[in-house]
Amino acid sequence: MDLGENMLEISIESEMKKSYLDYAMSVIIGRALPDVRDGLKPVHRRVLFTMHEQKNDYNKPYKKSARVVGDVMGKYHPHGDAAIYDTMVRMAQDFSLRYPLVDGQGNFGSIDGDPPAAMRYTEVRMQKMAHAILEDLDKETVDFIPNYDETIQEPTVLPTRIPNLLVNGSAGIAVGMATNIPPHNLGEITDALCALIENPKLTPEEMLQYVPGPDFPTGGIIYGRAGIHSAYSTGRGIIKIRARIMVEKDNRTGKETLVVTELPYQVNKARVIEKIAQLMKDKVIEGLAFVRDESDRDGMRIAMGLKKDEMASIIINKLYKHTQLENSFGIILLSIVNNKPELLNLKETLQYFIAHRKVVVIRRTKYELAKAEARAHILEGYKIAIDNLDEVVKLIRASSTPLEAREGLMARFDLTQIQAQAILDMRLQKLTGLEIEKVEEEYRELIKAIARYKEILASDQLVLEIVRDELLEVRAEYADERRTEIVDDEGEITIEDMIVEEDMVVTISHRGYIKRNPLTLYHSQRRGGKGKIGMGTGEEDFVSRLFVASTHNTLLFFTNLGRVYWRKVYEIPQAGRAAKGKFISNLLNLAPDEQLTTVLDVKEFEPGYNIIMATKDGIIKKTDLLAYSNPRSNGIIALSLGEGDQLIAARISDGTQNVFLGSAFGKSIRFHESDVRAMGRVSRGVKGMTLAAGDHLVGMEVLTHGKTLFSCTENGFGKRTSLDEYPLQKRGGKGVITIRTHERNGHVVSILVVSNDDDLMLMTNAGKIIRMPMADISVISRNTMGVRLMGMEPGERLIGAQRLAEKDEEK
Repeated sequence: MDLGENMLEISIESEMKKSYLDYAMSVIIGRALPDVRDGLKPVHRRVLFTMHEQKNDYNKPYKKSARVVGDVMGKYHPHGDAAIYDTMVRMAQDFSLRYPLVDGQGNFGSIDGDPPAAMRYTEVRMQKMAHAILEDLDKETVDFIPNYDETIQEPTVLPTRIPNLLVNGSAGIAVGMATNIPPHNLGEITDALCALIENPKLTPEEMLQYVPGPDFPTGGIIYGRAGIHSAYSTGRGIIKIRARIMVEKDNRTGKETLVVTELPYQVNKARVIEKIAQLMKDKVIEGLAFVRDESDRDGMRIAMGLKKDEMASIIINKLYKHTQLENSFGIILLSIVNNKPELLNLKETLQYFIAHRKVVVIRRTKYELAKAEARAHILEGYKIAIDNLDEVVKLIRASSTPLEAREGLMARFDLTQIQAQAILDMRLQKLTGLEIEKVEEEYRELIKAIARYKEILASDQLVLEIVRDELLEVRAEYADERRTEIVDDEGEITIEDMIVEEDMVVTISHRGYIKRNPLTLYHSQRRGGKGKIGMGTGEEDFVSRLFVASTHNTLLFFTNLGRVYWRKVYEIPQAGRAAKGKFISNLLNLAPDEQLTTVLDVKEFEPGYNIIMATKDGIIKKTDLLAYSNPRSNGIIALSLGEGDQLIAARISDGTQNVFLGSAFGKSIRFHESDVRAMGRVSRGVKGMTLAAGDHLVGMEVLTHGKTLFSCTENGFGKRTSLDEYPLQKRGGKGVITIRTHERNGHVVSILVVSNDDDLMLMTNAGKIIRMPMADISVISRNTMGVRLMGMEPGERLIGAQRLAEKDEEK
């Protein structure tokens, strides 16, 4: 036999090229890159599909990890079991995925790089969110293909309701290309999707108002926005992530400690600590006395003690320079689109997800329509049989075989084979009166459903509305607060850099209108300062707050619901002196039941200053001013509130001042702010004053030397008292009397720290306002009832007092 007859001559160059390209595409499509639709690589998809098949649900008992891995490997993924288990472990780690898809029980590794326990020891089940990725899989919403040995079917993609590609991100190295998609906040991504559905013409730049940047599971601070803008507009960009480092000071010893509470994404905590220790040993960083890991179940904490007279800012910059406390993340938005790798921008990625959801909704609707029509067809047969029951029974009894009975029913009543068989299979209990009514009711509901399904399939707009509504359901169920903060790089040119720094007069009226005007306008045009008095009930207004602030200053708006909003002075609308300005609720997008309580003017967010807040239920809280330096456009939590509680006041302090609280029952307490320890932004606070049953706080002030305390009651009485009459006490006490309250006076409605030069506006529930100079009110002792400030009509009561700011405009 001549072997040469069966041999072909092939160029080694062309064979290598063809074989390598086949291999490259296999790696790109089948292993390393995620699908743009469900954001999953094949191995992730197969793990979730296997758990779905095993009914390994979030509300059922855990199953051994080895069982899941074995099924994945045996049925769908003929690769190493270690690779499959590593994939499943990562899907269970809350420091790897922003929203974990697997619920693991046992040792699944740690942020220190500790490996997970072997798969025979650990157990898993799906997270609740994973069910949203698999939802409607059994309704022919996606295509299935044969597995590797063509014995069973597996899905080509999952019909996910979760925009998983951006929400959990993905990383993979293929042949000649790589992807590195950071995780994002689910609430922000769903907001962007809904906005894109409403307005498909949104530009990638406009999308930034909905998605300001990545949101990593480990928190941290993204330093600079240029890389984010580049990635979202071109698909590529590099961002800089920094650890969150706080400075803690021991008031007793004066020593300072640097505390790391959040690390950049994918940074190993143990290695960072080892690196810092080595830098200390090598005398690269000489200002640290110690470094130790104080992390526990409550969270991460790396403590570094500063040596005496060392500046914290210098040491922090050295740590950023020499360790992974500052790290870079190269964003590459590469994914599989129609079986080809494509580099996408943010808008395109979102558009592909919307297109996928449209296909899923349409295919699901077609499936449900076919199922409803098939059931309606059978019910129509039932109705015919019920209407002709005696004849049907007689025909069946006269038939010698089921086949003869079926043929007879089809011929006599013009039924289809399916209807005739269904009648033969019908149980006798269906012939009761109640069951007959149920058949008719089911038929009516099916007719409505069929009409709705056909309406959906005929309208692209209805399909989009369903996609949007389901996204909003996902948002309501799974969205949470952003963890990663984004701050501007000092080297970047921002809008603020292009705004001329100029002093502005910002005025806020009692009824909630805000505006700004150049200070020079008030120098050249002087005002009488008496406000809008006597305009008629419901139309009376006056300037209650006034700031002279640079256009670069920041205004913090605190509301009764415990939220804080952030606006630069240059963002406040400019209006003429006679104009009202803009309504604050519209400027800040406040909720219908949300009301402004305090506005704070901040020139710079710098260490050493705190914001002190008080609530109606007597809670007080102190938080570093820096914690409020970069709120989101729709506001952030200023403090957590108990049920029915409200924020009543917020003030800035420098750590050396006294705090004064006053209650409706005429009690007050004065204590040093050092009695209140500094807390995180979302903390609730501590007890500032013990209140009697039914009592509540009406005001809080940070005391200023040389002023007096004004208090007024609902029946129109009030007084001024020297601050020296209020003893310095400890936080949390019942306090002392500030004004006697009884039937004549009524309850206290306002307390204010005032001076002789101040003018006050008193307001009643009838809409009456009276302007009153403080110089006319004498200073009397604390334990008295006060004097009548204004007369009251029957049923009328005083509801508040505010300092009048208009007088300052003359200066």
